[in-house]
Amino acid sequence: MSRRTEIADAAITALATRGMRGLTHRAVDQTAGLPEGSSSYYYRTRQALLQAVVERLAELTADELPALSSADLGEFTVRSSKLIQEWLTSGRERQLARYELTLEATRRPELRRALDTSGATIRFRVAELLRSAGVAEPERKAHEFTAYLDGLLFDQIMTDSRRLDSEHLTDAIRTLVTAVTARPPVQARPAKPLSEERS
Repeated sequence: MSRRTEIADAAITALATRGMRGLTHRAVDQTAGLPEGSSSYYYRTRQALLQAVVERLAELTADELPALSSADLGEFTVRSSKLIQEWLTSGRERQLARYELTLEATRRPELRRALDTSGATIRFRVAELLRSAGVAEPERKAHEFTAYLDGLLFDQIMTDSRRLDSEHLTDAIRTLVTAVTARPPVQARPAKPLSEERS
């Protein structure tokens, strides 16, 4: 692991545990156990540090997406559920950091652009997975699926009373997959007026 990656990972932890206001170069150095000034040497400004966090989060997520690959939507559902379980447990810190960034991006256009770029990369990868499973309009449905899944993830991270176990989480994701990938019903042609049939 490079020193830049080590600092980016420490910044994720600092952001998740201390919030946006607590994300400073000094806090990152302390979290990483590095001499003071280490993070500012590699990332001179706070914006550079935030950019590093965005890119590292996107990199980690992109590395996990190939595990979802399957030609079968049923298996895709099961693998998606396992990944969400990981994000709710061992990966919870990453998700908290991402939500902190998302809120901050509503006030900082430069951060919004960085998040939009990383989000587009993730949706592209999901679209490829859906396309390989034979889903029509994979780009549009990848956008819908990631949006709905993110809502479910946020709900599960923010609550204890409604926390789903593995079985019910899989059921919830199966409902999402079914809704997003279902083919639209074929609309029947309107019946001709009686006067036209007689002419």
